[in-house]
Amino acid sequence: MDISFMERFLPLYLEAAKLTLTIASIGILISLVIGLVASLVLYYRMPLLSQLVTVYVELSRNTPLLVQLFFLYFGLPKIGIRLSPEICGIIGLSFLGGAYMTESFRSGLGTVEKIQTESALSLGLSGGQSMRYIVFPQAAAVSVPSLTANIIFLIKETSVFSGIALADLMYVTKDLIGIYYQTTEALFMLVIAYLALLLPISLLGTLLERRLRNAGFGN
Repeated sequence: MDISFMERFLPLYLEAAKLTLTIASIGILISLVIGLVASLVLYYRMPLLSQLVTVYVELSRNTPLLVQLFFLYFGLPKIGIRLSPEICGIIGLSFLGGAYMTESFRSGLGTVEKIQTESALSLGLSGGQSMRYIVFPQAAAVSVPSLTANIIFLIKETSVFSGIALADLMYVTKDLIGIYYQTTEALFMLVIAYLALLLPISLLGTLLERRLRNAGFGN
């Protein structure tokens, strides 16, 4: 393995990792907001909005991210709307991630028994207070493993951003392989880069899950 090659192009991978993490972070934050709002719409069974959320979730989850990116980057200019690759990446990741986050929050909310909400209301809490202090904390604790898995999934999905000329980790790797034919070294650096991005998130998710679980049992 050519160590000098890896040392030479390490700055490129660092820049690509920074871009990947920046776009992924923004997309994940937006998708968390979308997921939370959409899951509340489903939880309260709001007329019309519930149906729209259901359609959105099914459409997003059953459409590849690369197809969504192609639509944003190549399709919208046909009607006069031009977006930068970075904006396309953020929108695409948010659209896809929002659907998965919706299901994660919805499954968490579904584990809280209705009797707890009814008891809170009988004690004088409003609907909003009941959600804030009774329902949501329990739902969030249950949703942590799923949310962590979704975050890792979305970061890995950034590997398709190279399809719209974003200089992310995959783009840099393919570029170096095509120019220098150093396949082993380029792929090794790609694996290490994604491992450096994903492993801390996985460990933090595990620790958070354990803390919430112990808190739930009063330990």
